[in-house]
Amino acid sequence: MLNVARLRLLSELSRRRTIAETARALAYTPSAVSQQLAQLERETGVQLLERVGRGVRLTGDALALVAHADAVFARLEEAEAELTAAQSTLRGRLRVASFQSIVLALAPGALELLAERHPELDVAIAQRDHGPAYDALLSHEFDVIIGEEYPGIPEVVRDGVDRAELLVDPLGLALPAEGRLSRRPRRLAELRDAPWVLDPADTPTGAWGRAQCRGAGFEPIVRFESTDPLLHAHVVRMGQAVGFLPALLGEPHLAGTQLVSLPGEPHRVLYTAVRSGRAGHPAVRAFRSALVDALAARHPAAPVWSAALAE
Repeated sequence: MLNVARLRLLSELSRRRTIAETARALAYTPSAVSQQLAQLERETGVQLLERVGRGVRLTGDALALVAHADAVFARLEEAEAELTAAQSTLRGRLRVASFQSIVLALAPGALELLAERHPELDVAIAQRDHGPAYDALLSHEFDVIIGEEYPGIPEVVRDGVDRAELLVDPLGLALPAEGRLSRRPRRLAELRDAPWVLDPADTPTGAWGRAQCRGAGFEPIVRFESTDPLLHAHVVRMGQAVGFLPALLGEPHLAGTQLVSLPGEPHRVLYTAVRSGRAGHPAVRAFRSALVDALAARHPAAPVWSAALAE
């Protein structure tokens, strides 16, 4: 019988590509990972790894074994979900990774609903960027992640993941309510000389924002660069920059700013993602349901938008 823990190491290595990253993800030492994989080779009687420079590469036999192993892990999670569903009380711990605007806008309401409906369910939420969150989901560090997809930057399709759309969230131009930068432009190109606050260029949000400016014919003057949407709203509110903000933030976070619709009314798609084998778990279903209900009950309503800029 093949060892399930060693199969987990091989599966993780197929995603992480290096022994060091696999060890870090699963809290092993690199030498322990190497020893366990060597033992798995002895158990299977086939070569699973081949040296490539200083690293390793999975053989064809190893990749075939990973496919079987991932199917086993999914079935085990399905079995766990069935056992949990048979219990009268939902209890245990649900680990969630999210980005900041969801934590600000929806998480408190969802957690309040879950506390009423399932008081013995413990939900822990950690803030993670999109890419690392997916890696951690597939490494079983998290049970659910909340992700976002920006227009023109399609999401990578990942095997073994169940994705459910949560919200279509409009994206708009954010201007201060008063001051020298408050005058609403007719076209985005009129802001070519304005200071901007944007996410880093290597993030989907930052790439999308820069693409909007470049599509209008200019390179933005980035005075502030941050992944914190509250900082974006603050520097816009203080009249220090203009930027792009999602409607989901709403009041009070957008107080002191004005939002202007962009040509084509672009939006991001927010979604939850879980491992396919865990999609039917009662805790996952309860969390997804609470998010939807928190969104429906959200107050105050989304901000009022000014008329769209011209193309």
